[in-house]
Amino acid sequence: MSKAIVAVVGRPNVGKSTLFNALAGSRISIVQDTPGVTRDRIYADCSWLNYSFTLVDTGGIEPDSSDVILRQMREQAEIAVETADVIIFMTDVQAGLTESDMRVADILRRSKKPVVLCVNKVDSFAKYQNDVYEFYQLGLGDPVPVSAGQLLGLGDLLDAVTAHFPPQTEEAAEDERPRIAIVGRPNAGKSSIVNRMAGQNRVIVSDIPGTTRDAIDTAVRFNKKEYVLIDTAGLRRKSKIKEEIERFSIIRAVSAIERADVVLLVIDAAEGISEHDAKIAGIAHERDKGLLVVVNKWDLVEKDDKTMAEHKRRVREVLSFVPYADILFVSALSGQRLARIFENVDAIVENRSLRISTGVLNEILSQATAMKQPPSDKGRVLRLYYATQVGIKPPTFVFFINDKKLMHFSYLRYLENQIRETFGFYGTSIKIILRERNEKEQ
Repeated sequence: MSKAIVAVVGRPNVGKSTLFNALAGSRISIVQDTPGVTRDRIYADCSWLNYSFTLVDTGGIEPDSSDVILRQMREQAEIAVETADVIIFMTDVQAGLTESDMRVADILRRSKKPVVLCVNKVDSFAKYQNDVYEFYQLGLGDPVPVSAGQLLGLGDLLDAVTAHFPPQTEEAAEDERPRIAIVGRPNAGKSSIVNRMAGQNRVIVSDIPGTTRDAIDTAVRFNKKEYVLIDTAGLRRKSKIKEEIERFSIIRAVSAIERADVVLLVIDAAEGISEHDAKIAGIAHERDKGLLVVVNKWDLVEKDDKTMAEHKRRVREVLSFVPYADILFVSALSGQRLARIFENVDAIVENRSLRISTGVLNEILSQATAMKQPPSDKGRVLRLYYATQVGIKPPTFVFFINDKKLMHFSYLRYLENQIRETFGFYGTSIKIILRERNEKEQ
């Protein structure tokens, strides 16, 4: 089940970034006393009790402001409202109820989304309790008093937020259709690929980067098998972003990737691979999703017998941290090789669920350690006692060793490569967990 998206909204300078940092566990947002400092939406993965969710920090909403920055932040927060599952509306008890709060509350009521009213800067419940009552006038239910700066009342706030999370239904749990997220920079041709794969124009396509402003699910059938395509807005380098609406595409991509089994990273063949593409791939890699690199508009590239090899070399160089991802050259315009996307997705889904017997796994690792001596330090040699697979999606292994400090990164990569050479695991990351055991326990 995908993670819920929780957006923190409110007028400027009520403490949204302080709350965001407190819940995220680190100082991710800039915190200053100047309204409008948080100009970019920032997200973080959070958890409370048995719930996991994506927290979104927004710029402040300033209704009817003629200031360009405040107007853009209002638009930014309104987009967050449209796509969030739950909204935390933050107010300031020390500033009191303002006309801006009333107008923001009106925006939120129109959203028809669950809203948790948060009254911040309540450093003393005894001192400010009567002032908190004033916020009942907003008509958004019981206000939750907190002090984000002093970490007071956050548990009650999170309880109120997670109470709105929908339970995972049996139907959702049993939906085994492969879910494919199509991500990439603007104008790389993601929507065109979806249209071709779906056989119909389900998504608006234009030459304007960022046309697709939301994530759209499209059910498609190929060779009597169903898939779900999740199209997302393009991601663009921050220095090139002109519309606030495009900035939120990052959050939508995170949400789409979270819901996906396999991620298609679409690259414009004419523009080539970039470091920003690597950041997008990194989101999929960190969330242990299957990954396929799709180089689109291949029909527009002038080619010789070395063109494809050179493009592959560049992609591998930039995406060196995901060597397991295959590269497919396609044309959404002509339909060239698009059918192979489904074939690759099927293989990736199968590999993500592949299980290796303990006996075979240990035989391969024993051969690997015999071929290449394990690292040592000050006379102590790394010993790999035993290994077993403990999970799938992604395939997860536990290595029992004598000392984690002796397991050099390069040797761990070597062992992973030996597993891949034997069993494949094409298109998916694999996780290796190290557990220490002393020799007396063997």
